[in-house]
Order: sequence, then C-alpha cells, then structure tokens
Amino acid sequence: MPSITARLVASLAAAGALFIAAASPAAAQAWPAKPVRVVIGFPPGGIVDTVARQLQPRLQAALGQPVIVDNRGGAGGTLAAAEVAKAAPDGHTLLMVFDSYATYPLVYPKLSFDIARDLQPVTQIVSNPLVLLVNPKVDARDLRSFVSLLKSQPGRLNYASVGPGSSNHLTAEYFKAVSGTFVTHIPYRGGGPAQQDLLGGQVEMMFLSAVLAQPHVKSGRLRALAQTGLQRATAYPDTPTVAESGYPGFEVNSWVGLLAPAGTPRPVIDRLQAEVKKIVADPAFAARLQEQGLTGIAGTPEQFAAVLRTEQDKWARLVRERQLSLE
Repeated sequence: MPSITARLVASLAAAGALFIAAASPAAAQAWPAKPVRVVIGFPPGGIVDTVARQLQPRLQAALGQPVIVDNRGGAGGTLAAAEVAKAAPDGHTLLMVFDSYATYPLVYPKLSFDIARDLQPVTQIVSNPLVLLVNPKVDARDLRSFVSLLKSQPGRLNYASVGPGSSNHLTAEYFKAVSGTFVTHIPYRGGGPAQQDLLGGQVEMMFLSAVLAQPHVKSGRLRALAQTGLQRATAYPDTPTVAESGYPGFEVNSWVGLLAPAGTPRPVIDRLQAEVKKIVADPAFAARLQEQGLTGIAGTPEQFAAVLRTEQDKWARLVRERQLSLE
C-alpha cells in the first residue's frame, strides 16, 4: 500500500497537472497583454521587412495590441535570432525570417543558439520564386542563350549574392551544377549593395526574390531570364521557369516565416497562426501578394517545421557535393 508521503506526492503532481492544463488556456486568452514585437534581422527594404510591414496593421487590428516591427540587422540575421531565442516565451517577442534561416547551422557553426531547440515554428507566411536577373549589357535574351554565353566564357562573368549561404548564393551554385557552367561568386553584405552593382554592371547576374526584382524588371534596368518556381508566378507571366527552359525539376522558392521562443504556449502559437492565415486568405491581401509575385501560405507549425527540415537537408547536400566554402 502506498505510503502517506507517496500519496501526497501523487496528489500534488495531479493537482499541478490540472493547474497547468487550466492555466494554459487562461494565459492564451489573456494574450497579448502588451505590445507584440516582431524582430527582423535585416535593415528595412528587404523581403522580410516588406512582408512584415504589409502584415503589421492587419495583425495589430486582429490582436488588439500594437505590433511593432523591430529591424535588428547584423551577422546575416543571426543576432536578431539569438535575441529572440533568449526572450521570454510568452508570445510578445517574435522573429520573422526568410529562407536563409534554414542555412544558419551551415554558415555559422558557432551559433549561440540552436534553431531546432531554442526557436519554434509558428507559420510559413509567404513563398515566392527567385528570378534570374542579368544586366541589360549581357548579350542574352533567354536562358538557353545565356548558358551558351557562360560556357563560351567560363569564369569571366560574375554573379552577386547577399552573402555566403544565402538563397541567391546557393541557388546560383545549384544552377551552375545543373547547367554545367562556371560563374564567379561575388558576395556582398546585403541586398542593397548587391543590387546596385548589378544595376551598374559591376556584376552580370543575380538570383533575386521575385518581389524585389519586380521594380527593376518593370523599369527595364534589369532583364529577367527565368524564374525558379515550377510554375510561372502571376507577376511574371512572360518569364519562363528554369525547369521549362531545359532543366526539369529545378525548383527553389524563397519564403518568409514566423517563429517564437521555444516554450511559447501552444494556444498562443495556434492563435498567431490562425490570425496570419485569415490575413493572407483575405481576397484583397491575397491579390496584393500575387501582384508582387508572392503566394500566401500560412500553414501549421508542423508544416513549417517540415519545410525547414527539407531546406536544411537540400542545401547541406549541395554544400557537401559542391564542396562550397560558406565563410
């Protein structure tokens, strides 16, 4: 027969479990109790900032509390991620990232946080293809002629990226692998300087997020040769995909997603995901996204976690097979 002490311990444990079960919904109902801060690891003007500021007024209205977009650039976004990883897991500090987040362990082996342990997925907000852009001085009007040009001048043309391990770096290396071409990598510290040198002709080529490429393509300052989705984005109806231009199966999508510190109550995570889903499903908001080449996703935390795992495996394999330096 259990001792009095054992029975007391069991009773206290059961009472504690009941308290936690009851407190969690109560905490979720009280959330948010103060302004919600969405931290971005990049300066204004990039795709993450663009999506965050479009989402901000609608999310603020849905939550009934101020939503503050806080740009904290540095170290490829890892400084912001480290800050949020250490924040209180109460749903009042969030992290918005884009696809480079999945490559952090590859690029930064000495991170002060673990992306799988210290941050938890909330939702993948949007997805969009990258666009292969060239300076108009490049003598190529489509992907096939561009590949022929690259093969005739191996190593003489350059491509820009926002840094080692970024989506435009790894996509370019993926493209080089499937097309059998050699283009020299010129890494920059951010998208702004990279785009300026592409516009100025200092570099000839860059894979850029569809939403950021659009103004340059419309103005004629840059030429779009291909896009990296499996289907043509609405915003680029006349630009073929890499896959349909002779490289079947080639697919890379840039994305923006939302994360929270590990331990954030599941009811809070679910509320956040549900509110974002409502916003991106709104016809007016969805139409605005499509005009920019973006597709609303707002899937479950589990679906976003699966995307992160797939991305990590894909790029880790490319880095290993191509023996890429990410320093």
